[in-house]
Amino acid sequence: MTKPDFEVLVEQHSGELFGYLWRLTGDEAEARDCLQDTYLRAFRAYERLQDFSNLRAWLYKIATNTARTQHARNHRRQADPLLEPIASGEKAVELQVLERTQLAAVKQAVMALPDRQRAALMMRKYQELEYAEIAAALDCSEDSARANVYQALKKLREQFAEVYDE
Repeated sequence: MTKPDFEVLVEQHSGELFGYLWRLTGDEAEARDCLQDTYLRAFRAYERLQDFSNLRAWLYKIATNTARTQHARNHRRQADPLLEPIASGEKAVELQVLERTQLAAVKQAVMALPDRQRAALMMRKYQELEYAEIAAALDCSEDSARANVYQALKKLREQFAEVYDE
């Protein structure tokens, strides 16, 4: 397999990596910073890369590690969605507030998951990666990738079952 041009690689994967990083970090500006750092790290390592069979998983691995590093470096607080202006329109204000409250609760629960579970969940459910790609990105087995997704979903279901069973 021949090594693709780095610019082509960037062009092919920027959109999906940005979406993944945005979901992982919860902040657009932080996601953009992480994406830039991801491509900088990838560019530096690209010439030494020997295996080109799964460049997508390789980029996800770098992106995941970059987001972890960035998160550890600065624990920025996210803007509270309840404080954002509520658009007038078809939905009643009460319904919009309820939806935002629920969305904020889901976001908070996802962000509270352990790093590997959150990353695996995002890759599987939002980025639609196969378990083999997730395993390569997280440096684990396919079974471990499946277990991380399963455990993340189980924790979220348990947490929200308590809320909605009341």
